[in-house]
Amino acid sequence: MGIEIISILLLFLVFFFLLGYGVPVAYSIGISTTLALLLNIAFLPGLTTVCQQMTTGIDSFALLAIPFFILAGELMNRGGIAQRLIRFAKSLVGSLPGGLTYVNILAAMLFGAVSGSAVAAASAIGGIMTDQMEDEGYPRPFSAAANITAATTGLLIPPSNVLIIFALASGGAASVGALFMAGYIPGILLGLALMLTAAIYSKRKGLPAGQRVSWRQLWQDFKRSFFSLLLLLIVVGGIVKGIFTATEAAAIAVLYAAVLAFYYREIKIYDLAGILLASARTTAVVMFLICASMAMSWVFSFQSIPQLMTRFLLESVSNSILIFLIINLILLIVGTFMDITPAVLIFTPIFLPVVTELGMSPVHFGMVMVLNLCIGLCTPPVGTVLFVGSGVAKVSVADVVRPLMPLLLAMIIILLFITFFPGLSLWLPGLFGL
Repeated sequence: MGIEIISILLLFLVFFFLLGYGVPVAYSIGISTTLALLLNIAFLPGLTTVCQQMTTGIDSFALLAIPFFILAGELMNRGGIAQRLIRFAKSLVGSLPGGLTYVNILAAMLFGAVSGSAVAAASAIGGIMTDQMEDEGYPRPFSAAANITAATTGLLIPPSNVLIIFALASGGAASVGALFMAGYIPGILLGLALMLTAAIYSKRKGLPAGQRVSWRQLWQDFKRSFFSLLLLLIVVGGIVKGIFTATEAAAIAVLYAAVLAFYYREIKIYDLAGILLASARTTAVVMFLICASMAMSWVFSFQSIPQLMTRFLLESVSNSILIFLIINLILLIVGTFMDITPAVLIFTPIFLPVVTELGMSPVHFGMVMVLNLCIGLCTPPVGTVLFVGSGVAKVSVADVVRPLMPLLLAMIIILLFITFFPGLSLWLPGLFGL
């Protein structure tokens, strides 16, 4: 067994051991990468190499969009946008049987899309909707489950930080603009599937319908939420039309969200310090994950792991459909114990050469990968959105798991549709020439 194979095995064994032992993901990535390089006699200065790759890995203009979108999300979270989106969603679908469940899902979709953050959507919408739904006779665990799964749609519907990270990890094979346009149909389909599942549950449990609102009230609620929804058109439309880059769009989103928050009079000047501090903390965590993951990705490339994986899968499995199912299964498992950002950065360079060899577009694979990992955000043991959603709903994770299962099944069904019907992801980018 050559030293290269031993270093690869060491990398994975140390990484999964540290992860299982409870070491933070970024540290697990950095330590395992460094040890793998130190073992390889071709790269004795392992520490220097890791530092260099971590530095060059985040030296990207596109990554400047991430701190801006994080700050925009914080401003939206505290700027009264969630309440306006909930009122609009309630006027739109609240009168249906089990209507507050649809309100919960639709509001989480809208806020997740506007803020670009599943955690922010689960926190902002779940904190408001769970109490309202309990007052109307809805079980708290089910309310939390609907909110948790719906919050992940914001990672598919642009603007989305994860799609920017995938564009970086793909090495330019997929543009941010194409990924943003590709995310609309999968994200909307996912939301509709969750609503259909909720409708079946509501009918079985006899959950109440809300009061029907007049067209006048619907129009009033739409006008109140219009400027919040307009952000989506400004950001995505500007990128697609080539008016500005994703990074410039993120800066515009910050300015727009700040103006909107002050216009709604939900935040004061003295609130900005806390908002900036919270954004800086989140940015630091995300950026450290990115730079550590980029170092590991470089090791993968140096050790020819993507080429080895491509050769192994193509030689051992002759059926392309089976290969896609295997990759989906691996990503589903990965998503249960790894956060979405490092998972995208680590596994995109491994699996992207495999799927492109089989004729799958990088943009299409981006949708498949992100949706896979969104499911992982809703499942233990790591599921960030699961724990945030359960926390704001004040219910235990154990209680949420049972009503969560049919919603997760709906997400898996949509994942299979997205995997085997590429037109669902590629039609809109093709329509806009991306």
